[in-house]
Amino acid sequence: MMLRWFTIALALAFVGARADAQVQTSAGAGTAAGILGTVDTFRTLLGPLNANVAGSFGSGRREINWDGVPDSRSAPNSLPANFFNANSPRGVEFSTPGTGFAVSANSGLATPVEFGNIDPSYPNTFAPFSAQRLFAAIGSNIVDVNFFIAGSPTAAFTRGFGVVFSDVDLASTTSLELFDGANASLGTFFAPTGAFSFLGVSFGSSLVSRVRITNGNSALAAGVLDGGNQDLVVMDDFIYAETVIPEPGTYALLAAGLLFVAIMRRRRHDAVHGGGL
Repeated sequence: MMLRWFTIALALAFVGARADAQVQTSAGAGTAAGILGTVDTFRTLLGPLNANVAGSFGSGRREINWDGVPDSRSAPNSLPANFFNANSPRGVEFSTPGTGFAVSANSGLATPVEFGNIDPSYPNTFAPFSAQRLFAAIGSNIVDVNFFIAGSPTAAFTRGFGVVFSDVDLASTTSLELFDGANASLGTFFAPTGAFSFLGVSFGSSLVSRVRITNGNSALAAGVLDGGNQDLVVMDDFIYAETVIPEPGTYALLAAGLLFVAIMRRRRHDAVHGGGL
Protein backbone atom coordinates (compact mmCIF):
# COMPACT_ATOMS: atom_id res chain seq x y z
CA MET A 1 0.00 0.00 0.00
CA MET A 2 2.83 2.39 0.87
CA LEU A 3 4.47 1.70 -2.50
CA ARG A 4 1.18 2.32 -4.29
CA TRP A 5 0.58 5.69 -2.66
CA PHE A 6 4.20 6.81 -3.07
CA THR A 7 4.04 5.98 -6.79
CA ILE A 8 0.77 7.90 -7.16
CA ALA A 9 2.21 10.90 -5.33
CA LEU A 10 5.33 10.84 -7.50
CA ALA A 11 3.25 10.66 -10.67
CA LEU A 12 1.07 13.55 -9.53
CA ALA A 13 4.15 15.61 -8.75
CA PHE A 14 5.41 15.23 -12.30
CA VAL A 15 1.99 15.83 -13.82
CA GLY A 16 1.91 19.02 -11.80
CA ALA A 17 5.40 19.97 -12.95
CA ARG A 18 4.33 19.61 -16.58
CA ALA A 19 1.13 21.56 -15.94
CA ASP A 20 3.21 24.36 -14.45
CA ALA A 21 5.48 24.30 -17.49
CA GLN A 22 3.15 26.75 -19.29
CA VAL A 23 3.87 25.62 -22.83
CA GLN A 24 3.72 28.43 -25.38
CA THR A 25 3.96 28.20 -29.13
CA SER A 26 5.04 30.92 -31.55
CA ALA A 27 4.30 30.36 -35.22
CA GLY A 28 4.15 32.39 -38.40
CA ALA A 29 4.52 32.02 -42.15
CA GLY A 30 5.04 34.25 -45.16
CA THR A 31 7.98 36.22 -46.48
CA ALA A 32 11.25 36.55 -44.59
CA ALA A 33 10.25 40.06 -43.56
CA GLY A 34 6.75 38.89 -42.73
CA ILE A 35 7.83 36.36 -40.09
CA LEU A 36 10.52 38.53 -38.53
CA GLY A 37 8.14 39.93 -35.90
CA THR A 38 7.21 36.40 -34.74
CA VAL A 39 10.86 35.38 -34.64
CA ASP A 40 11.80 38.48 -32.63
CA THR A 41 8.95 37.89 -30.18
CA PHE A 42 10.27 34.39 -29.52
CA ARG A 43 13.78 35.78 -29.05
CA THR A 44 12.48 38.25 -26.50
CA LEU A 45 10.61 35.48 -24.69
CA LEU A 46 13.83 33.47 -24.27
CA GLY A 47 16.02 36.41 -23.27
CA PRO A 48 19.15 38.20 -24.49
CA LEU A 49 21.57 36.59 -26.93
CA ASN A 50 24.58 34.94 -25.29
CA ALA A 51 28.10 34.72 -26.66
CA ASN A 52 29.28 31.54 -28.41
CA VAL A 53 31.53 30.40 -25.57
CA ALA A 54 31.77 27.31 -23.38
CA GLY A 55 29.76 26.99 -20.19
CA SER A 56 26.24 28.05 -19.26
CA PHE A 57 25.03 31.59 -18.70
CA GLY A 58 22.03 30.20 -16.79
CA SER A 59 19.53 32.26 -18.78
CA GLY A 60 19.13 34.02 -22.12
CA ARG A 61 19.36 32.32 -25.49
CA ARG A 62 21.69 30.88 -28.11
CA GLU A 63 21.30 31.00 -31.89
CA ILE A 64 22.69 29.22 -34.94
CA ASN A 65 22.31 30.85 -38.35
CA TRP A 66 24.91 28.65 -40.17
CA ASP A 67 26.54 31.63 -41.88
CA GLY A 68 29.76 31.43 -39.89
CA VAL A 69 30.38 27.77 -40.77
CA PRO A 70 33.68 27.64 -42.72
CA ASP A 71 33.76 26.49 -46.32
CA SER A 72 35.68 23.38 -45.25
CA ARG A 73 32.61 22.28 -43.26
CA SER A 74 30.03 23.36 -45.85
CA ALA A 75 28.78 21.78 -49.08
CA PRO A 76 30.06 19.70 -50.70
CA ASN A 77 31.72 18.77 -47.39
CA SER A 78 29.73 17.47 -44.43
CA LEU A 79 29.15 19.24 -41.11
CA PRO A 80 30.30 17.28 -38.03
CA ALA A 81 27.40 16.41 -35.75
CA ASN A 82 29.12 18.02 -32.75
CA PHE A 83 30.36 21.17 -34.52
CA PHE A 84 28.15 23.45 -32.42
CA ASN A 85 29.37 21.94 -29.19
CA ALA A 86 33.03 21.25 -29.89
CA ASN A 87 34.09 23.80 -32.53
CA SER A 88 31.65 26.65 -31.93
CA PRO A 89 30.33 25.94 -28.41
CA ARG A 90 26.58 26.53 -28.33
CA GLY A 91 25.45 23.42 -26.46
CA VAL A 92 23.88 21.30 -29.21
CA GLU A 93 24.80 18.14 -31.07
CA PHE A 94 22.88 16.51 -33.91
CA SER A 95 21.92 13.00 -34.93
CA THR A 96 19.86 11.60 -37.79
CA PRO A 97 18.68 8.27 -39.24
CA GLY A 98 20.36 9.50 -42.44
CA THR A 99 24.02 9.66 -43.36
CA GLY A 100 25.00 13.10 -42.05
CA PHE A 101 24.46 16.84 -42.22
CA ALA A 102 25.08 19.58 -44.75
CA VAL A 103 25.33 23.36 -44.67
CA SER A 104 24.82 24.96 -48.08
CA ALA A 105 27.63 26.81 -49.85
CA ASN A 106 28.10 30.55 -50.09
CA SER A 107 27.83 32.30 -53.44
CA GLY A 108 31.02 32.90 -55.41
CA LEU A 109 32.32 29.38 -54.84
CA ALA A 110 32.50 26.44 -57.21
CA THR A 111 29.73 24.68 -55.28
CA PRO A 112 26.17 25.84 -56.13
CA VAL A 113 24.23 27.64 -53.39
CA GLU A 114 21.13 26.40 -51.55
CA PHE A 115 21.96 22.72 -52.07
CA GLY A 116 22.21 23.03 -55.84
CA ASN A 117 25.09 20.57 -55.52
CA ILE A 118 22.52 17.90 -54.57
CA ASP A 119 19.98 18.77 -57.28
CA PRO A 120 20.10 21.77 -59.65
CA SER A 121 16.44 22.61 -58.96
CA TYR A 122 16.98 23.31 -55.26
CA PRO A 123 18.17 26.94 -55.53
CA ASN A 124 14.77 27.68 -57.08
CA THR A 125 13.02 25.85 -54.24
CA PHE A 126 14.79 27.13 -51.13
CA ALA A 127 15.87 30.56 -49.94
CA PRO A 128 17.68 31.68 -46.77
CA PHE A 129 15.99 33.64 -44.01
CA SER A 130 19.34 35.06 -42.88
CA ALA A 131 21.76 35.14 -45.79
CA GLN A 132 23.04 32.94 -46.97
CA ARG A 133 23.59 29.39 -45.74
CA LEU A 134 20.93 26.73 -45.04
CA PHE A 135 21.01 23.45 -43.10
CA ALA A 136 19.69 19.95 -43.83
CA ALA A 137 20.19 16.30 -42.99
CA ILE A 138 21.44 14.03 -45.76
CA GLY A 139 19.62 10.77 -46.43
CA SER A 140 16.74 11.63 -44.08
CA ASN A 141 14.24 14.39 -43.35
CA ILE A 142 14.78 13.99 -39.59
CA VAL A 143 17.23 15.79 -37.31
CA ASP A 144 17.50 15.16 -33.57
CA VAL A 145 18.95 17.99 -31.48
CA ASN A 146 20.48 16.99 -28.15
CA PHE A 147 21.45 19.59 -25.55
CA PHE A 148 24.66 19.96 -23.54
CA ILE A 149 26.40 22.50 -21.38
CA ALA A 150 28.20 24.32 -24.20
CA GLY A 151 31.66 22.94 -24.92
CA SER A 152 31.24 19.91 -22.65
CA PRO A 153 29.89 16.33 -22.71
CA THR A 154 27.49 17.17 -19.85
CA ALA A 155 23.89 16.61 -20.91
CA ALA A 156 21.66 19.60 -20.28
CA PHE A 157 18.15 20.96 -20.75
CA THR A 158 16.54 23.94 -22.43
CA ARG A 159 13.18 25.58 -21.90
CA GLY A 160 12.53 26.60 -25.49
CA PHE A 161 13.48 25.84 -29.08
CA GLY A 162 12.51 27.33 -32.44
CA VAL A 163 13.38 26.88 -36.12
CA VAL A 164 12.98 28.92 -39.29
CA PHE A 165 11.98 26.58 -42.13
CA SER A 166 12.30 27.22 -45.85
CA ASP A 167 9.49 26.07 -48.18
CA VAL A 168 6.87 24.27 -46.08
CA ASP A 169 4.20 23.31 -48.62
CA LEU A 170 2.06 20.71 -46.85
CA ALA A 171 0.28 21.05 -43.52
CA SER A 172 0.99 18.62 -40.67
CA THR A 173 4.27 17.34 -42.10
CA THR A 174 6.98 19.67 -40.74
CA SER A 175 7.15 19.51 -36.97
CA LEU A 176 9.01 19.80 -33.69
CA GLU A 177 8.62 17.03 -31.12
CA LEU A 178 10.15 17.82 -27.73
CA PHE A 179 11.26 15.26 -25.14
CA ASP A 180 11.99 15.45 -21.43
CA GLY A 181 14.86 13.87 -19.51
CA ALA A 182 13.08 10.50 -19.36
CA ASN A 183 12.70 10.62 -23.18
CA ALA A 184 8.93 11.08 -22.83
CA SER A 185 7.30 13.27 -25.44
CA LEU A 186 6.23 16.75 -24.33
CA GLY A 187 4.20 17.15 -27.51
CA THR A 188 4.44 17.45 -31.29
CA PHE A 189 3.89 20.86 -32.86
CA PHE A 190 3.45 21.57 -36.59
CA ALA A 191 4.88 24.43 -38.62
CA PRO A 192 2.49 26.49 -40.78
CA THR A 193 2.86 26.41 -44.54
CA GLY A 194 4.69 29.17 -46.36
CA ALA A 195 7.81 30.17 -48.27
CA PHE A 196 9.26 30.84 -44.81
CA SER A 197 7.81 29.37 -41.64
CA PHE A 198 8.78 29.82 -38.03
CA LEU A 199 7.84 27.51 -35.19
CA GLY A 200 8.99 27.98 -31.61
CA VAL A 201 7.93 26.12 -28.47
CA SER A 202 8.79 27.23 -24.95
CA PHE A 203 8.08 26.13 -21.40
CA GLY A 204 8.14 27.85 -18.04
CA SER A 205 11.08 25.74 -16.91
CA SER A 206 13.93 23.78 -18.49
CA LEU A 207 12.31 20.45 -19.34
CA VAL A 208 13.58 19.71 -22.85
CA SER A 209 16.53 17.37 -23.33
CA ARG A 210 15.98 16.59 -27.02
CA VAL A 211 14.07 17.93 -30.01
CA ARG A 212 13.17 15.91 -33.10
CA ILE A 213 12.77 18.06 -36.21
CA THR A 214 10.82 16.54 -39.09
CA ASN A 215 11.31 18.44 -42.35
CA GLY A 216 8.52 17.81 -44.82
CA ASN A 217 8.04 14.22 -45.92
CA SER A 218 11.09 13.50 -48.11
CA ALA A 219 14.86 13.76 -47.91
CA LEU A 220 16.96 15.83 -50.29
CA ALA A 221 18.48 13.73 -53.08
CA ALA A 222 19.40 14.01 -56.73
CA GLY A 223 16.25 13.78 -58.83
CA VAL A 224 13.94 14.21 -55.82
CA LEU A 225 11.82 17.27 -56.64
CA ASP A 226 9.54 19.40 -54.53
CA GLY A 227 5.86 19.48 -55.49
CA GLY A 228 2.60 17.59 -55.45
CA ASN A 229 2.50 15.24 -52.48
CA GLN A 230 6.27 15.50 -52.01
CA ASP A 231 7.34 18.27 -49.65
CA LEU A 232 11.04 19.09 -49.34
CA VAL A 233 11.94 21.42 -46.47
CA VAL A 234 15.26 22.75 -45.19
CA MET A 235 16.18 24.84 -42.17
CA ASP A 236 17.70 28.19 -41.38
CA ASP A 237 17.99 29.84 -37.95
CA PHE A 238 17.85 27.78 -34.74
CA ILE A 239 16.86 29.81 -31.66
CA TYR A 240 16.82 28.19 -28.22
CA ALA A 241 17.05 29.00 -24.54
CA GLU A 242 20.41 28.69 -22.78
CA THR A 243 21.22 25.10 -21.84
CA VAL A 244 21.30 24.41 -18.12
CA ILE A 245 21.57 21.58 -15.61
CA PRO A 246 18.09 20.59 -14.38
CA GLU A 247 16.81 21.93 -11.09
CA PRO A 248 18.26 19.58 -8.43
CA GLY A 249 15.05 19.24 -6.43
CA THR A 250 12.90 17.98 -9.28
CA TYR A 251 15.32 15.36 -10.55
CA ALA A 252 16.43 14.33 -7.09
CA LEU A 253 12.76 13.54 -6.39
CA LEU A 254 12.57 11.41 -9.50
CA ALA A 255 15.78 9.55 -8.66
CA ALA A 256 14.65 8.95 -5.09
CA GLY A 257 11.28 7.71 -6.28
CA LEU A 258 12.80 5.28 -8.77
CA LEU A 259 15.22 3.98 -6.13
CA PHE A 260 12.39 3.51 -3.64
CA VAL A 261 10.33 1.58 -6.18
CA ALA A 262 13.32 -0.65 -7.02
CA ILE A 263 13.99 -1.40 -3.33
CA MET A 264 10.36 -2.24 -2.61
CA ARG A 265 10.16 -4.52 -5.63
CA ARG A 266 13.31 -6.33 -4.52
CA ARG A 267 11.95 -6.76 -1.01
CA ARG A 268 8.69 -8.14 -2.32
CA HIS A 269 10.58 -10.51 -4.63
CA ASP A 270 12.75 -11.71 -1.73
CA ALA A 271 9.69 -12.21 0.47
CA VAL A 272 8.08 -14.44 -2.16
CA HIS A 273 11.13 -16.32 -3.44
CA GLY A 274 13.50 -16.09 -0.51
CA GLY A 275 16.63 -13.97 -0.17
CA GLY A 276 20.13 -14.76 -1.27
CA LEU A 277 22.21 -14.28 -4.41
